[in-house]
Amino acid sequence: MEESDGERDRVEPSSRGPAEAEKRPAALARLRAAVSEPPPGPARPEFWRSPLRGPWLTAVLGLVLLVGVTVLFVTGLLSYAAYNPDLSPVNDQTPDKGWLGFYLFSWPTSPYWLYRVNQGVHVVLGVVLVPVLLAKLWSVIPKLFQWPPVRSVGDGIERLSLLLLVGGAGFEFATGILNVQLHYIFPGSFYVLHFYGAWVFIGAFVVHVVFRLPRALRALKYGRELPEAGTEEAAGLVSPRPAPPTISRRGALGMVGLGSLALFVVTAGQSMGGWWRRTALLAPHGRDPGSGPNGFQINKTAASVGIRPSDIGPAWRLTVRGAGRQVVLTREELLAMEQNEAALPIACVEGWSTSDQLWSGVRLTDLAALVGQGTDTPRALVESVQRGGSFTSVVLRDNQVRDHRSLLAVRVNGAVLSEDHGYPARVIVPGAPGVHNTKWVGRITFGEPT
Repeated sequence: MEESDGERDRVEPSSRGPAEAEKRPAALARLRAAVSEPPPGPARPEFWRSPLRGPWLTAVLGLVLLVGVTVLFVTGLLSYAAYNPDLSPVNDQTPDKGWLGFYLFSWPTSPYWLYRVNQGVHVVLGVVLVPVLLAKLWSVIPKLFQWPPVRSVGDGIERLSLLLLVGGAGFEFATGILNVQLHYIFPGSFYVLHFYGAWVFIGAFVVHVVFRLPRALRALKYGRELPEAGTEEAAGLVSPRPAPPTISRRGALGMVGLGSLALFVVTAGQSMGGWWRRTALLAPHGRDPGSGPNGFQINKTAASVGIRPSDIGPAWRLTVRGAGRQVVLTREELLAMEQNEAALPIACVEGWSTSDQLWSGVRLTDLAALVGQGTDTPRALVESVQRGGSFTSVVLRDNQVRDHRSLLAVRVNGAVLSEDHGYPARVIVPGAPGVHNTKWVGRITFGEPT
């Protein structure tokens, strides 16, 4: 009995259905296998051949960075606080910091070496940690290419933090080192970029520590023996096809330590000052005015900020304002006032500092008294006559103004200030960042809104 065309049409689909249904799972399985199979290259575990990589080495480097980065972050916060950024927009180039300024406090003037030590530790430690950071990144580089890239929600959060961590670390260390070298090639203010970069980095760092610290402690407990590749203890770091070793893991750590020691030797001298500055081979050069009373480090010369002879010549005047009054002083009148001395260093954000220099000049409180601000001296706005560059003015907090060592200096180490050191007069304040010791001062305003 023959089937009609219509009956054949109805039967054929049902006869093809089971075959197609069987093909679909097989195709899906092949697709899943293709997706789960890492592509050729660094995503494959056997691509990485070093016999040194393993949980123990990564854990040791990670714990060193845990301590070092924590100290870096704290000293960085203190460095920012030293600028008294909450006092006036003049002091702060970081807009809209909001709650990120929660820790700010009145920066003290005693001990007078506080900023010098804090910034020296911050900069020197940052340079010294570079070999450790590079070694840590090398030790975990297989994890950056893991396949599949994201395995779970928790894994996705950790991977995102890892991206921010690596990028943030590179950005902070690179901008910090460029700043130390006075090489300002940033697409904006170093202070703003470094400030926000630090918060992004530390956020990712905290997330990473939460995820990885327990594993790092277990790795230290298990010792230097490598676990079998592919196991949970291997953490994706152990090569399944390692090359023959040419150095031990302890030897590798020794090389990293020697690299950090070498960087310390050629960097720390710029923070220690004095004779040790000769050892600071990585410090920026060409910033030493030579020998003599004015022969100590400077960042900016008079010429570099547009100081003209007429700005600091015989026509120079110091204007002192406050409480609705104003006094204008010539240099001779300033020299006729009571002169006081203070032995204070200059310390800058780049990490360099001088030994104590003997400054002499008029106390800021004595200048405030000229305009009726002799008791409970308020804060002061100090303005320079310089025409270019940053930090042309600063607002000093009341505790800084009232310190008896805070001077409008006219001499240093028994000699008249050189032009590059701020002639005819500059501010010197104990414990203040170098840029707040304003040079070529033309006006001081006490207590008025700034």
